Amino acid sequence: MTTPPNRIPPLNARDLQVLVAIAQQGRLVAASAWLKISPSALSRTVTRVEKLLGVKLFVRSTRRVEITAAGREFVGIAERMLNDVQFALSNMRELATEQRGQVIISTFPIFAQETLPPIIRLFRETRPQIEIQLRTGRNPEVLADVRSGLADFGITYGHSLPETVVEQTDLRREPICVILPRDHALARSRTPIRLAQLRDVPLVSLPRETYNRRLVDGAAATAGVTLRHAVLVPGFLEMISQVRAGIGVGVLPVGSLPRSPHRDFVVRALTAPSLSVPVTLLRLSGRHMSPTASSFLTLVLTHLKSESRAPNRRGADRKRPRAKGRRPAAR
Repeated sequence: MTTPPNRIPPLNARDLQVLVAIAQQGRLVAASAWLKISPSALSRTVTRVEKLLGVKLFVRSTRRVEITAAGREFVGIAERMLNDVQFALSNMRELATEQRGQVIISTFPIFAQETLPPIIRLFRETRPQIEIQLRTGRNPEVLADVRSGLADFGITYGHSLPETVVEQTDLRREPICVILPRDHALARSRTPIRLAQLRDVPLVSLPRETYNRRLVDGAAATAGVTLRHAVLVPGFLEMISQVRAGIGVGVLPVGSLPRSPHRDFVVRALTAPSLSVPVTLLRLSGRHMSPTASSFLTLVLTHLKSESRAPNRRGADRKRPRAKGRRPAAR
């Protein structure tokens, strides 16, 4: 149980320093020189503290100061308290200078696998003591992590979240593309694929409650196209694996594609209609973000901005232009 405020004597850290210095130095003059306080001020502090505690801490003479049994016990406590304060201040400085702490990010698995690793590596180059924790899931899980305060922030697809306690900020938009096994009939042409061409094509799809699935199904319903969702998977990583195995065709945001070359599947733009999804930042309204988490978020935002300006390397396959001109003759 917490001690009532009126039962705690009004002592401060400076009072404790005075008592410890006198006990260690054994003379008021020496303690005064060490603390850079006049001997009379030290004497007044000792008298005030003894009156507050109701015990005699020191027996003073003209030459020395003898510590009493009560004084020895209290000075021991004062030393521990000052050490604790010093330790706490050191910890706070480490937190303020981002040399200690924790950052928890909640996001969808492909973002954790493809986008975050280079950001984490860059962050840890200057902050090796910071602990980074990644949590992955679909929109409901990411939202729950942010709403509960477990995650410092979340990044997910979609902005149709019926939330008032969570701030939502769209960071960029990603076009929806189509991925196909290399031997699929629609993969023979390099032209964009119209949504109507996916009629009756076996699709590898996310559950119907996900933002990506609702977006594609809504566009298909508007266009009068019936889609055949043959295999349901929990996320984009599983969707890509099924397409690689030749099981079906996937429809997903271009940012969900792996950065490595697509040797076992092809990517085509989706058109008629063209669709896109926002990459959304989620933060708990009114929550103070630590300096460490703020710095990590700044790196994420900078990285996403640079990616959006750079040429898209994860989009539809492109033919490399052949060099014109005659081949030089061998010598």
